[in-house]
Amino acid sequence: MPFFTSDSSTFHYLDAGAGLPFVFQHGLGGDHHQTQDTFASPQFRLLTLDCRGHGETHPASAPDKLTFSQFADDVLAMIDHLNMQQVVIGGISMGSGVALNFALRYPQRVRRLVLVRPAWLCEPLPVNLQIYPRIADLIRRVGTVQGRAQFIQSTEYLEIERTFPVGAASIAKQFERPHAAEYVDVLERIPADAPCLNQGDLAQIRVPTLVLANELDPVHPFQYGEVLAQAIPGATLTSITSKEIDAQQQAREIQQAVDAFLAALTNA
Repeated sequence: MPFFTSDSSTFHYLDAGAGLPFVFQHGLGGDHHQTQDTFASPQFRLLTLDCRGHGETHPASAPDKLTFSQFADDVLAMIDHLNMQQVVIGGISMGSGVALNFALRYPQRVRRLVLVRPAWLCEPLPVNLQIYPRIADLIRRVGTVQGRAQFIQSTEYLEIERTFPVGAASIAKQFERPHAAEYVDVLERIPADAPCLNQGDLAQIRVPTLVLANELDPVHPFQYGEVLAQAIPGATLTSITSKEIDAQQQAREIQQAVDAFLAALTNA
């Protein structure tokens, strides 16, 4: 896998396939494997940057560098490194926030926008993400192993697990990710940030936009997808199956929806 250096960090990224460049960013605590497992098509060149505090990008960044705007700037550095003028950009969860920030700040570099399971709008530390700073606190105080043991026995976790067992297990995986203790700051800083300043800014987006959202999800409210699709001119909202029902079906639906959305570019 390739690397490049920017702003005193060495960034790792996925560059797979050929054809239309599609920058598809991972979620909080994930890395390029998440996007690679979600989307693969011979018609597209899939690019995913391991964000600061994630994957094989190192060293751990200073806390003030863990923001959506910095992550979007890092994506821009990757695109410039690859001598690309315009790309389709998208992301899953946190990655959709990075893509949204990028589209607002660098509109001339974007051909289309794909927002999958958004977890942020324009509010820092929304209710659906307040669990992540508490996970960070446990990791700092007692470490990843003991922290996870305490977390899965907590009232907060057990309440989520009763309704959303798959979502609860996904949240608990933050204790198990590589370099969890080293990269713990990201679990506080990114939830406390937001991709944009206010929802009125979303009307500035003028590229075709696809929003994919699901019900039955403690971290990715369906109404966030509705808000984004209503605020971005001409955006299309597509409902996908929740992981609580069938995770494999969700992955298939994401693949199909993105393939269809991008087909207009490949067929032009």
